[in-house]
Amino acid sequence: MSAMIRIEGLTKKYRLGQEIITALDNVSLEIAVGEFLCILGTSGSGKTTMLHIMAGLERPTRGSVFIKDINLSKMKEKNMPIFRRKYMGFIFQSYHLIPSLTAIENVSLPLIFGGAATKERSKRARDMLVQVGLQDRLKNRPTEMSGGQQQRVSIARALINDPKIVFADEPTGNLDTKTSSEIMGILTKKVKASGTTLIMVTHDLEIASYADRVIRMVDGHIIEDKRRSVISEER
Repeated sequence: MSAMIRIEGLTKKYRLGQEIITALDNVSLEIAVGEFLCILGTSGSGKTTMLHIMAGLERPTRGSVFIKDINLSKMKEKNMPIFRRKYMGFIFQSYHLIPSLTAIENVSLPLIFGGAATKERSKRARDMLVQVGLQDRLKNRPTEMSGGQQQRVSIARALINDPKIVFADEPTGNLDTKTSSEIMGILTKKVKASGTTLIMVTHDLEIASYADRVIRMVDGHIIEDKRRSVISEER
């Protein structure tokens, strides 16, 4: 399979007072089209920094990120939002839903920025919410839904524009074990059906086991890179 994302010599340094912190240290990696990659590591391992740089939310100190043949690291900041809207979807631990909007309205937000007509937005958002099992919650606001239901809304919102890549940052971090399993089942099924590349950050070994491939990070380095067959044998 061809590479969807390629990172070369990625380094990220931060200044903390008089100290220089190295969050990523010369990391290189290729991620295939349609692959579900999990970046596993504890707090401070560099996993979230790497996800943010791959998504263009942060700039590297050195190195490059390529989405297909596009060098994201050299893209002008003014062009970045349009590129992300076209190619990427995002799922966060804390959902980031707008409290005053219904489920349909939250999911249809990316379509507004894309210029879709009102009727088309509503239909596509409704269809997507039905696909994640929220047909009875279309007009509910976030405060009227459980954490698991809110995360389903955020998954629907991330997928509404048919992104090529979905970035998920601890997507089950606020959920109990049963709900986490349900959410991962829905997310895995949806991205596999659409051929979407999924990059997920987690510290949870159980959640990591859903991925096709798991890389483990420690102190800004990749120390392990395993495919599902190897992961399954070790479980």
